[in-house]
Amino acid sequence: MSSARRIALMTLLHTLGLVLVALILVITVYGRDNSWKLAFGDPDLGHVDFATLRKGPNPNEWLVAPPDRIEAAPDAVAPIFAMAAPDLFARLLAIAEAEPRTTRVGLYPQQLEARFVQRTEWMRFPDTIVVKVYELEPGRATVALYSRSQIGRSDFGVNRARIERWLAALAAAAPPVGLAALSYSGSSAR
Repeated sequence: MSSARRIALMTLLHTLGLVLVALILVITVYGRDNSWKLAFGDPDLGHVDFATLRKGPNPNEWLVAPPDRIEAAPDAVAPIFAMAAPDLFARLLAIAEAEPRTTRVGLYPQQLEARFVQRTEWMRFPDTIVVKVYELEPGRATVALYSRSQIGRSDFGVNRARIERWLAALAAAAPPVGLAALSYSGSSAR
C-alpha cells in the first residue's frame, strides 16, 4: 500500500473514531431519548383526524379502524365490543398504560381519544399510537388504532404486533361481538 493511501486510510479511521466518540458523548450527556429528539424532532407525531387520515408511503405504520368512519383503507377492520364506549375507552387506556416504555402524551376524554409514545427497548426508537373509541349504539362500541414509527422506513412489524397485542388484551376483557362495517367506500368518512 502506498504511503498516500495509508495516510488517507488512517485519516478516515481517525475521523470515524472521532465521530463515534462524539456520538457516545452526545448520548451520554443528553440520554438516548433526548438524543433521538435532538436528531429527529419531537417523538410525538401529533394528533390524527381519523375521518380525513391519509396513510404515509412507508410500511412503518398500522391502522385498525371501522372502515365507514375513516377516509384511509384500514390494514384490518376493527372489532365491535358489547361495551359502552366510555368503558371501552377506559380499558383501552389501562392496556396502553400498562405497556412498557409507554407515555401518554395526549388525552381527550370528551372525544374518547388518546395518544401515546412507546419506545423500543434497546434503541429507544419512538412510535406514536393514536386510539379512538366510537359508540355505535348504547352498549356497543368499536375502536380506531393507528401506530406509526417516527424513524426509518420499516418497523419489522412492530406497529402491527403492538396493535394486535392491544386488541387481544381488549378481547380478553370484553370479547368482540363482530366486526365494524365491512363495506369500505373510501369516501364516506363521518
